[in-house]
Amino acid sequence: MNQPSARRAPFQAGFFDIAPILVGVFPFGIIAGIAAVEAGLDSIQAYAASPIVFAGASQLAMIDLIGRDAAPIVIVATVLVINARMAMYSAALAPTFRDLSPLRKAYGSYIITDQSFAVSIVRFDQIDETPSERFSYYMGASLGLWVTWQIASLAGVIIGSGVPEKWSLDFAVPLVFMALVFPAINDRASTIAAVTAATSAVAFVSLPLNLGLLVASGLGLVAGVIWSRE
Repeated sequence: MNQPSARRAPFQAGFFDIAPILVGVFPFGIIAGIAAVEAGLDSIQAYAASPIVFAGASQLAMIDLIGRDAAPIVIVATVLVINARMAMYSAALAPTFRDLSPLRKAYGSYIITDQSFAVSIVRFDQIDETPSERFSYYMGASLGLWVTWQIASLAGVIIGSGVPEKWSLDFAVPLVFMALVFPAINDRASTIAAVTAATSAVAFVSLPLNLGLLVASGLGLVAGVIWSRE
């Protein structure tokens, strides 16, 4: 049997390394699709959110704000705040992918996620490979998650479109956020950030243009950063 090429082997390794994580990503994507329909988007708009935004937590926040008729600037700003960590991920990967073509860099930046970044950094620290081989691994992990997310979101849109209106599924988004947040609260700084954000969200719920979520997110980030420096 022929050995896989040097570029194909890392791609396969990336896919297989991300595969166990996809078990949890799939139901998350279904909820995102259902939530988009519940927010009042038509089927095409609901599904388009997944390939355009491709960011679970910020995508759900965006959908929630759309459902509340928030101002576009608030929606965009909220998504940017939640996704700010992607800039740090990109900066960490930049030295490895510095010599790749602009097209590869552009696509790699679009498809980055928490999960693909995590498995890639571990691999890069353990195995000495060329930048091209590393990018191939990164793409295997990233595309595995991207395809799973798109399929799951489409399934959610189909399910959501067929659910009677009296079966309100508005509770799904808060439950997903709780499932995302609680495992991430693992030290004093993250606890302070979570408590600050939650308290602020309740305190500023009456702000105009649905600015409460954006303000709460910002205050939570600031509180977490300040505490981590002490």
